[in-house]
Amino acid sequence: MEERGKVVCMAKLAEQAERYDDMVNFMKKLARMDVDMSAEERHLFSVGFKNTIGARRASWRILSSLEQKVAVGEQAGQMISVYRTKVEDELRMVCNEILSIIAIHCLPLANAGENVVFFHKMKGDYYRYLAEFSTGAEKKSAADQSLMAYQRMLLQHAMVVASTELSPAHPVRLGLALNFSVFFYEIMNFHQRACQVAKQAFDEATTEINSAGMDGNNDSTLMMQLLNDNLALWKSELTEGKAIK
Repeated sequence: MEERGKVVCMAKLAEQAERYDDMVNFMKKLARMDVDMSAEERHLFSVGFKNTIGARRASWRILSSLEQKVAVGEQAGQMISVYRTKVEDELRMVCNEILSIIAIHCLPLANAGENVVFFHKMKGDYYRYLAEFSTGAEKKSAADQSLMAYQRMLLQHAMVVASTELSPAHPVRLGLALNFSVFFYEIMNFHQRACQVAKQAFDEATTEINSAGMDGNNDSTLMMQLLNDNLALWKSELTEGKAIK
């Protein structure tokens, strides 16, 4: 078996064993082979990093919540703050590493339109993750970079590719719209724009599925459900906000 195949097999094994840090290391090794990833390889690359970063994002949210409940000046609060900072350093390291790999090894080798869209979306995602916990100038810089990746690269370049090579019901295109809308809502606080992006993607996918008389694959169905759930939640929050005012 060639080295590329061995690395992919080991990544799959690490995923089954739920050893996501190992999975990430295997997929970093594959990326540094400078190959145009297949759909399966791209999925493994994404899943490894998603689980690694996801656990740390959850830890950060828990610690931040606990810190807010502690009175100012209490020793417990100081201990939580130190621990939260440690988690933030880990988040920053993981985000910066994957952004570097995407810029150097993934996007330059991405020939298929689907791969171009996928890696631009990941770039926007991981800058968004940086913006979640950052403050001040660092937060603004990460948010600006995320917006640039989503808007300039994704809308002006990747969405052009997506519109010609990926149908409205394609899971990659739907995932792009989902994450872009979340960025608008949670990071930029552009609530109406978030709803517009999500609704347009959902409506276009629904129209295609109905006109073609198809059921849509499982990934597409999941993305559409997430878009619809977000729309319902956001509209409810916006309505409640207006009522409070």
